[in-house]
Amino acid sequence: MSTLTIFDSVPAQASGETQAAAASRPIPAVLGADLQVPVKGGRLVGYANLDYAASAPCLEPVSAAVAAALPAYSSVHRGAGYASQLTTARYEQARHTVRAFVGARPDDAVIFTRNTTDATNLLAGCLPAGTTTVVFNTEHHASLLPWRKSVRLAPPAFPGEAVRAADEALAGIEGPKLLVVTAASNVTGELWPIAALAHIAHRHGARILVDAAQLVPHRRLNLTALDLDYVAFSGHKLYAPFGAGVLIGRRDWLADGEPYLKGGGAVRSVEDEAEWHDDPEPRHEAGTPNVLGAIALAAACDALTATGWTALVREEERLLARLRSGLASIEGVRELSLWGDDHPRVGIVSFTVDGYSAREVAEALSSQYGIGVRDGKFCAHPFVRHLLGRSGHDREDAGCEDGTTSAVRASIGIGTTQEHVDRLVEALRDLVSR
Repeated sequence: MSTLTIFDSVPAQASGETQAAAASRPIPAVLGADLQVPVKGGRLVGYANLDYAASAPCLEPVSAAVAAALPAYSSVHRGAGYASQLTTARYEQARHTVRAFVGARPDDAVIFTRNTTDATNLLAGCLPAGTTTVVFNTEHHASLLPWRKSVRLAPPAFPGEAVRAADEALAGIEGPKLLVVTAASNVTGELWPIAALAHIAHRHGARILVDAAQLVPHRRLNLTALDLDYVAFSGHKLYAPFGAGVLIGRRDWLADGEPYLKGGGAVRSVEDEAEWHDDPEPRHEAGTPNVLGAIALAAACDALTATGWTALVREEERLLARLRSGLASIEGVRELSLWGDDHPRVGIVSFTVDGYSAREVAEALSSQYGIGVRDGKFCAHPFVRHLLGRSGHDREDAGCEDGTTSAVRASIGIGTTQEHVDRLVEALRDLVSR
């Protein structure tokens, strides 16, 4: 098995549809595409949003789906009234839509959460007693921190080393074990060999959790084809910023785990003691769930599926190549990468600028050019320190903020234009020439 087998970057289209027809379907618009922001001197300019990896703007079809659901919004699951029944149907349909979007198995649980961090913590609370988690130090804190017992692996020098390191670590662990890995880095955008890692995990009797937060806005993911056990992602990175995320995967650990929240909906009955649901979906969704968030998340899945990945991937790759070549042409700007310039990645680029802190660059881009980027360590402190060659004892930047151990991140998606990319490149060229 190739260690670079991850997914079909441009998947086959529906039967009978030509690739040209699929590519001709319009890409949906995002809200805020016409946003004007003030810059130095009092002028207003069109906002160049290059911070998609933090939170993506809302797709127009997502906003429309939420607006359509609001007039009949009501309680879910326990109401006899028409509005309650309709809202319940929409909520459960959202579950089916999300399951189909990631190609999950028919019996996989789909649990709505607040975000990827929430989903990962939910799974952490359901692990069998004594489970050891294996996780790379390249992960986002959401995947790095929730585990009671973990083995951390150093950043691998190349994809094959990631597979080898996971193989060796899992082979030395007795009892239940879980491998946790990102599908696409939130720092560099680089794609991880999740198919090969899933194969290795299963060979050692382990399970795998994939953080797909940065992948699913950019590429199709098929959980069944990749043989993944669990997948987590967030709506706010998938053009559905309404406060919902999701954990999808095998039911047994989730059905046996302690309810994530204890309250109404999670129980079958309450006497002196509670009888909890065996079904992991109600078991871990106590209280009134974020119905509109789930509807929004499903609407985003529908919109991307209807558009087709051919056009989305092609446009992103065009803009990403333009951005990276532009940054490479500027003396003093260094792109961060774990596995080299040629490794496949999604639309995320992190970089440093000689003579400037990351915060200084981000503030100048905003105040002088109307460009929004992210600066900091992107809640991946060990990884960014590794990429910058800093030790873990270098503490001048203790948060996800600015400092000399930080970088600038530009990220693109639906709504990014060539003008946005060119404006960033020229702004950086202007900054380094001063």
